Amino acid sequence: MNAQKSTTRTTTKSKTAVGFTDEERAAMKEHAQELKTAARRGSRTAKADGEKDVLAKIAEMAESDRVMAERLHAVIKASAPDLAPKLWYGMPAYAKNGKVVCFFQSAEKFKSRYATFGFSDTANLDDGAMWPTAFALTKLTAADETRIGELVKKAAG
Repeated sequence: MNAQKSTTRTTTKSKTAVGFTDEERAAMKEHAQELKTAARRGSRTAKADGEKDVLAKIAEMAESDRVMAERLHAVIKASAPDLAPKLWYGMPAYAKNGKVVCFFQSAEKFKSRYATFGFSDTANLDDGAMWPTAFALTKLTAADETRIGELVKKAAG
């Protein structure tokens, strides 16, 4: 006699799943919500509302990231007042004509050992055939703030 085996299959997810991490999925969901919110608000209040959103997001950060984000926000506003604060994938970002020029990613966001200050491809930072587009941050010194201010001014130009 042939005993028939169960056709029920058991599968387990591997711990190294291919695809997006939970943090990446959360960032994409935040971005979808940001787009919906921006569409509801319209363009007339975008800059003021964007700044409120960015400041609220900064206030939620862990202390070390929050301190850097607050300083970066002040440096960016002083260096390139035409850039509009907005949220981008749940991160503080600064845009020109609706396109992100630079952004701050807290270390906590993707469970990284350092925060990141970066520039998008719309930033005017081209310098030969190769130039940096992101910087790791563990703290901000006065010299760092000066350098970032210069880079933001150039990027927004």
